[in-house]
Amino acid sequence: MTTLRPFQAEDLFKFNNINLDPLTETYHTGFYTQYIATWPSLCATFEDPSGRLMGYILGKAEGHNKLWHGHVTAVTVTPEYRRLGVAKYLMQYLEEVSDVYNGYFVDLFVRKSNKLAQQMYSRLGYTIYREVLNYYSGEENAYDMRKSLKRDPDKESMIPLPHPITPDQLEW
Repeated sequence: MTTLRPFQAEDLFKFNNINLDPLTETYHTGFYTQYIATWPSLCATFEDPSGRLMGYILGKAEGHNKLWHGHVTAVTVTPEYRRLGVAKYLMQYLEEVSDVYNGYFVDLFVRKSNKLAQQMYSRLGYTIYREVLNYYSGEENAYDMRKSLKRDPDKESMIPLPHPITPDQLEW
């Protein structure tokens, strides 16, 4: 049976099979430990019956007032477990916890070239809110995609901006 559980520090020794994907941003160890120490309820892993990691999600809560939200910093699934719904379950988990945090929306950044991920997020209810120029290493644009939560029943947080922005214009 597969298990969705909190991301733990020991998982850092078991997730190379996931992070070797060229579309996955890999961070330094301190980055991951900061997330699991600061936002433990917004970081989770999915593991198979043998204990091998299938995927993980790192999230955080940030913003203020109507910009208070859950943010997906990373969600990735190892290639052999893709198209089985793992990412969908990880995203649903983060959305549920963000609702508990009383967020207005969940957002994430996705490479403009990653059409498969954009399609998956669209199926999950996310829309493109804005384009961020040169977001990825100053070389590739990103889409900031959002999904409203219960606190935003009119979906005001998802109304797209009419023009792109640069990373220095991001609110947080």
